[in-house]
Amino acid sequence: MNRRHFLQTSSLGFGWLGLSALASSAAAKSPKRVIFLCMRGAPSHVDTFDYKPKLNADTGKPGPRPGSQLLGSRWKFSQHGQSGHWMSELFPQLANCADDLCFLHGMQTDVPAHPQAYLRMHTGSSQFVRPSLGAWTQYGLGSLNENLPGFVTLTPTSGLGGAQNYGSAFLPAQYQGTRIGVEKRPIINAQIANLKSTQSATAQRAELDLVQSLNQSKLRREQHDPQVEGLIESFELAYRMQSEMPGVMDLEKETQATQQLYGIGEPTTDDFGRKCLLARRMIEAGVRFVEINHGDWDHHFNLGEALPASCAAVDRPLRGLLTDLKSRGLLKDTLVIWGGEFGRTPHAEGQDGRDHNVKAFTLWMAGGGVKAGSRHGLTDDYGYEAIAGQVSIHDWHATILHLLGLDHEKLTYRHAGRDFRLTDVHGRVVTEIIG
Repeated sequence: MNRRHFLQTSSLGFGWLGLSALASSAAAKSPKRVIFLCMRGAPSHVDTFDYKPKLNADTGKPGPRPGSQLLGSRWKFSQHGQSGHWMSELFPQLANCADDLCFLHGMQTDVPAHPQAYLRMHTGSSQFVRPSLGAWTQYGLGSLNENLPGFVTLTPTSGLGGAQNYGSAFLPAQYQGTRIGVEKRPIINAQIANLKSTQSATAQRAELDLVQSLNQSKLRREQHDPQVEGLIESFELAYRMQSEMPGVMDLEKETQATQQLYGIGEPTTDDFGRKCLLARRMIEAGVRFVEINHGDWDHHFNLGEALPASCAAVDRPLRGLLTDLKSRGLLKDTLVIWGGEFGRTPHAEGQDGRDHNVKAFTLWMAGGGVKAGSRHGLTDDYGYEAIAGQVSIHDWHATILHLLGLDHEKLTYRHAGRDFRLTDVHGRVVTEIIG
């Protein structure tokens, strides 16, 4: 049965029940949740997770671009865990989780400009308005908790496509992300507007019932109107969120030891640590997809100071998140993803920076059915181009959906006379990384 037809012939409450007609028979054994750690601006892979000794040895020699000069990494790499993953000294805490990580070293994308690459990473398209990865996930699997949004984005960027990165486009509005906070402002001050009613519960319910009766009347006249359906769902969800969301966002409920695990209370790690702990609390409470945004990793200059600062802000919270998920038995059902929109060049920009590189970059995944302690893909001796195990954004999206128990070729929505999907007409599941 076509998913859209199924939605049209179901009750309006279907959206949060998670009765996906598209999930595979193995979905019950697949990860149920996603935490996407989005490093806006593109981290330098050759300084973090893609060890290139020849690049270091050839520093100062001509680079692959005309007039360029190779710039080796100034940070020491060493192997960690039984997996022997090479990791930079910039991630001393995360290195303790090496055997939980699966590195994709052959990532590639198309356009070396942040807005286009960022949108492509989130929606599969840099040219057209398309539903985001989180919206597709929520559409395919539904929510796990009727009192909470199925898709939440923490401090998303207002640029680089803005709300498109967590929007639902032509999917019903109920699948778009719920934004909490804005970029460059501490998450500790973030609130969800109007979460607390100034009316009594009885008066609020009566007012909402009146509004919903008008919406239902319009829906009966139109027979099918995704915007009205989404509005009805949104009003009901907002009403239900009042009972549960404040408790989920209250980090004071956590022990001091747990807060310290995430680096909360320390100036360098407090903000990202709070985001990671919020994400864990949300997925534990039944949120399907949580995106955590962190930037800026766009190090065209001052690499020597800016990159260590960016890494220090996330290193301890990343270890805390993976350790906490694992100790609670959540990691096996939660797919954790870390990465940015593209990589950086092995040659210098100015004296102390790196330019954009779409031919090669690294991201890692953990939990959720991926092969722990593994690596896939290979770049050349300088980390300039992927030469084996290349993974496009469409391949990456197809793999994420597969890990969630969804077939990327069948997860479609009919719009404007054709069936659309996240991967368009492309995408190959990277079976080599599946555990």
